[in-house]
Amino acid sequence: MQTIIRFSIVGFGNIGRRHAEHILRNPNATLVAICDIDPTVQGMVPEGVLFFSKLEDMFAKSEADVLSVCTPNYLHERHTIAGLRAGLHTVVEKPMAISTAECDSMIAAAAETGKTIFAVKQNRYNPPVREVKKLVASQELGDIFMIQVNCFWNRGDAYYAGSDWRGKKKKDGGCLFTQFSHFVDILYYLNGPIREASGRIHNYNHEHNTEVEDTGSFVMVAENGAIINFNFTTCSYQQNMEGSITLFAKNGTVKIGGQYLNTIEYQKLAATALPNVNITAKANDYGLYQGSMSNHDQVIQNVVDVLLYKHAVMTSAEEGREVVRIIEQMYAGAERE
Repeated sequence: MQTIIRFSIVGFGNIGRRHAEHILRNPNATLVAICDIDPTVQGMVPEGVLFFSKLEDMFAKSEADVLSVCTPNYLHERHTIAGLRAGLHTVVEKPMAISTAECDSMIAAAAETGKTIFAVKQNRYNPPVREVKKLVASQELGDIFMIQVNCFWNRGDAYYAGSDWRGKKKKDGGCLFTQFSHFVDILYYLNGPIREASGRIHNYNHEHNTEVEDTGSFVMVAENGAIINFNFTTCSYQQNMEGSITLFAKNGTVKIGGQYLNTIEYQKLAATALPNVNITAKANDYGLYQGSMSNHDQVIQNVVDVLLYKHAVMTSAEEGREVVRIIEQMYAGAERE
């Protein structure tokens, strides 16, 4: 019986190195190969791991079970399909792709090859999110009336200067894809699909170095009738300030707050109170900026558990596609100033 899952990685930037770290730490995983078009990253490749500058060479000259796709957004479809057709399961960083059409091509390739796509949505593992998910799933909250989502982050000039794709419409897709798709996912994870979306977006502070919005506000209606207000910006002064989602329901109110959905900020429930969860110092820290909660160890563990022990996939390709569909729906309903 196989007890070790062999991983390879395409894209060895910040998030690719995060994947490598947790693959190497997992006792049931091993990292066999890394591919990146930038030869300067070869010096950061762990000892004993093969390095390639071309994906086809990596597939031909190394043996793996899984490909982690950690390349820029616009390459997710291409690299995922290449991995699937090479006989590998794929782990795809957020967003799964930058259109539902791309997602559909990826899902079709998975069906043709009999391989699995794992969509990376690591905020589902946040302890506060898990507690509220159990509360919603048990129906103890009752009907959900309204949800407030706030995403107030900072992305400065250095963040965009270090990349040839961030902030480029055709490569990045926009803030809802690159910065805030995790918040769209948690909204969907807790409350289901969106029926209507309208809002306004604008680029206030990044016109000199991006082609996409940096601020937006939306009013949406979920399939279950809940009214949703979704606010986001990357103009928070000097640092990330808040990443939160608040649910107002018949039998309670609860706010998952902090900077990264990392605390139960307040609650008033007819049911038993949730634990006072407050997770600190677990954000993905990339030096010049911070991202969402660092739960990639659990993402890798889920891949191992699915492939070795037939556990359920935490976030399926179909769920990854639905997040992309909601983002498309939001942009389609947005006025641009």
